[in-house]
Amino acid sequence: MGFFDRLTQVWKGFLGLWISDLEAKNPEAVYEAAIEERIKKHRELKKAVSGIVYLRNKLQSELEQKTKALKELEFQIPVAIEEGEDEAALLLIEKKDEVEARLQELTGELEKVSAQAEDAKSGLLQFQSEITKLKREKTEMLAKKANAEARLKIQESLDGLSTDADIKALENVRESIHKSQAEADIGSEIKGESLDAKLAKIKSKAASASARSQLEEMKRQMAAKKEAAAQAAAVKKTM
Repeated sequence: MGFFDRLTQVWKGFLGLWISDLEAKNPEAVYEAAIEERIKKHRELKKAVSGIVYLRNKLQSELEQKTKALKELEFQIPVAIEEGEDEAALLLIEKKDEVEARLQELTGELEKVSAQAEDAKSGLLQFQSEITKLKREKTEMLAKKANAEARLKIQESLDGLSTDADIKALENVRESIHKSQAEADIGSEIKGESLDAKLAKIKSKAASASARSQLEEMKRQMAAKKEAAAQAAAVKKTM
């Protein structure tokens, strides 16, 4: 191998590595290219299959025509013989033999072409299934790639954080929460010792004392009435 041949091989190697690196960085483009290539081949295969199906249909149509022609010849030959038309009968018999021979050929050809058409259709359906499968694989693999990249970013972020810094941040948050709770507690305590609170407490006690005084007065009046009624009843009884 000459110098330029070796240089060409080295260049091809570098080019291959460069292309591989590009493909690894852009998997979506690789999948799209593969899918597009399969779709293109599917169109070509579909065109080929349509040609086979057309030939099968053509043979089927000719077979039906020849079968119909044979029946007509088989009906015409006895008529020609009865009419004494030997030449016509001979000609009809020759045509019948030709039609029968052609029918035999058509039957064999149709069987082969029909089998080819079925195989071609099966391959076409399988190819279509492969395209669908590749599209689904593309979606799944790209989702896995996105998930893996997200996890890597999270891991890189975690690796870049200091454990001491995390603990310090948590302590700051906890201290802030505890201070907020203390402020709320102080507010409740101060509210209980304020002048307004004391006045409200005195007012409540005064209202309670007034009500109790009224209750005692009502009891005293009711007792006086009962005593006066008892005395009046006693006087009335002595009379």
